[in-house]
Amino acid sequence: MDAFQFIKDVAADWDDTKILSAEPGDYIITARKAKGTENWFVGGITDENKRDHTVDFSFLDKGKKYEATIYEDGKDADYIDNPQSYHIYKKQITSKSKINFKMARSGGFAISIKPL
Repeated sequence: MDAFQFIKDVAADWDDTKILSAEPGDYIITARKAKGTENWFVGGITDENKRDHTVDFSFLDKGKKYEATIYEDGKDADYIDNPQSYHIYKKQITSKSKINFKMARSGGFAISIKPL
């Protein structure tokens, strides 16, 4: 998969927006539900400081299973030394799931979530 697939998939109109976590000027983690669907899109971005963040998916409907396509910084990602290092994978999640992300300096992650 290519990293641009997320941009192709992401909606432009929303039924719901949730700020999952934020520190103004430092980082933000946002979840948005595409209008008229059960698809969610989650994005996280950080400033020039690398950081770890655990996303709690409790905003998803209880009792349902979802497929998450995750686009995240690669292990050696760095906005100066290696800005194009990324990792893409799929994972089954529920409202009880939590995933830890290691965001590179000026990096982040994106998640496309669709019900199964």
